[in-house]
Amino acid sequence: MSEVKIKFPDGSEKIFDGGISGYEVAKLISPRLAKEALAVKVNGHLRDLSCKIEEDAPIEILTFDSPEGKYIFWHSSAHIMAQAVTELFPNVKLAIGPPIEEGFYYDFEVEKPFSPQDLEKIEKRVREIIKEKAEFERIEVDRKDVLEEYRKKDDTYKVEMLEEDILDDRVTVYKHSSFEDLCRGPHIPNTGIVKAFKLLSSSGAYWRGDENKKMLQRIYGISFPKKNMLDDFLYRLEEAKKRDHRMLGKQLELFHITNEVGAGLVMWQPKGAIIRNEIENFWREEHLKNGYKLVYSPHIANLELWKRSGHTENYKEDMYQPIQIDEEKYQIKPMNCPFHIMMYKSRRWSYRDLPMRWAELGTVYRYEMPGVLHGLMRVRGFTQDDAHHFVSPEGMEDELVWLIKFCLHILDPFAFKEYDIYLSTRPEAKAIGSKSDWDKAENGLRRALEILDLKYSVDEGGGAFYGPKIDIKIKDALGRSWQCSTIQFDFNLPERFDMTYADKDGKLKRPFMIHRALLGSIERFFGVLIEHYAGRFPLWLAPVQVRVLPITDDFNDYGRQIQESLMENGFRAELDSRSEKIGHKIRESELQKIPYMLIIGAKEKESGTVSVRLHGKGDVGSFEPAELIEILKAEKNDKAIHSKLL
Repeated sequence: MSEVKIKFPDGSEKIFDGGISGYEVAKLISPRLAKEALAVKVNGHLRDLSCKIEEDAPIEILTFDSPEGKYIFWHSSAHIMAQAVTELFPNVKLAIGPPIEEGFYYDFEVEKPFSPQDLEKIEKRVREIIKEKAEFERIEVDRKDVLEEYRKKDDTYKVEMLEEDILDDRVTVYKHSSFEDLCRGPHIPNTGIVKAFKLLSSSGAYWRGDENKKMLQRIYGISFPKKNMLDDFLYRLEEAKKRDHRMLGKQLELFHITNEVGAGLVMWQPKGAIIRNEIENFWREEHLKNGYKLVYSPHIANLELWKRSGHTENYKEDMYQPIQIDEEKYQIKPMNCPFHIMMYKSRRWSYRDLPMRWAELGTVYRYEMPGVLHGLMRVRGFTQDDAHHFVSPEGMEDELVWLIKFCLHILDPFAFKEYDIYLSTRPEAKAIGSKSDWDKAENGLRRALEILDLKYSVDEGGGAFYGPKIDIKIKDALGRSWQCSTIQFDFNLPERFDMTYADKDGKLKRPFMIHRALLGSIERFFGVLIEHYAGRFPLWLAPVQVRVLPITDDFNDYGRQIQESLMENGFRAELDSRSEKIGHKIRESELQKIPYMLIIGAKEKESGTVSVRLHGKGDVGSFEPAELIEILKAEKNDKAIHSKLL
């Protein structure tokens, strides 16, 4: 019997008999690991735990603790749910059932939308299927045969997918219990691995997000290998509902979106505009202090520019239709990059000029399907905190180290302390640029992360066709990850636009170009901030920082003096001079999540003080106005997240 050498993630190696399965390897390592194992990664490819290992390879046993393990667990759960639906609704047609960031969904074509009672029945049947501990079986079939079978069953959606997937003559289906589905896999060993399961909601969803296609019914669900994980998730789900940026945005009058203006187009109301202005001022100041040059670019450009850049070739579906001006066509911009390149090409540059850092808060417009629009998180018009670095190959590594440090510096005042960092490498199928340039860029990204001692995961082959990248996902107060910062190499545009600089030897050479967004988009980042803070913005960002609350009209004049003093010292202060009871004024201020409330009554007027109340905390004592102003100045200037009075 032949032997295989298996390399583990910690770098250790061990010899096994050829044909050993992933499960058997896990069992030899540890019975506990075998119990928790869901699948195996062999030589970078995801495989079922029953997969036989026939040649030397690096492997990783995947559990629910890994992102890929969760992906497989939730994908399998979608299959279990689909079985329950097909049994309870015999005329249903199956579309797709992918895992998502937390949980999974499956799209169905049914005669009428699912009711809450339907979901209860489905969930009950799911629990029964789980108890069966039915094994997932991978079956390889001829594509033409299975296509014919689905045509006979009038399985519209599977037929459409198979007709598109013409590269392989053989495809796979997965079967468990009485259910089978077209699927690449892998899947968990059996349905009994799922210990906790909950259907969350159902809604309408266009097939493939296209409003011109049929409306399907989508069921969302979540599952875990332990019950306490579900309990924790449901708690976080309830907390997330309280923090929903759409609800808080309306309650706090921060932004407004209406179809009367246009889906996915954001209007910033005065209070939201104040917060945006604070964020942008901070952004500009830090960029200027750190060697960036700020630029501005138009909102439209000649269509020929977008043809040259390749946007019309590669991103046509995300772009709006061109408009005719005079005798030429113009395109509303989906990106800022070509403008920065044209500015670069407006003169000759030397190696002494590099690295160059050009930044812009540039508003762009991209067409998103109606089904994916979601508050501020997915919009059609948004402002990118965009920048482009033009750097020589020799200076690349130092620039990357500097850039990653600057990225974390910008995020720090917003109280994001945990990150998930991903390095995406060269895709196998299609990549622009020489392999040596890709290797230099990937190695530069790796070394920069390692020099800064930052943990990261590698997404092998996950880079864009034009260059490798680093993605930094921020974790909010609920532990949710949000795509935020991107550092992206581009070997495509410098080539298309023939970008050059004169090197020490006088020869013209091609610079490396790095796209960079730190906040991502102002709109999406603002949505994340609302949910991160639950609408309780820290003092430096709060649209109203202090509200003065006289107990009766007799103290309005003293209250106005306090308000004016605060405003003279740069604070956004309001006076509530209405003839309302103080309890009512406090409640309204609490609902508006105003950081500081200053209560003014006879005692305060007589002593020349103010009684200070903190949002969500209550009274913290009396202070002289001048003393309080100095404390608040320190809190604002430090961009502190918590009050200095606590």
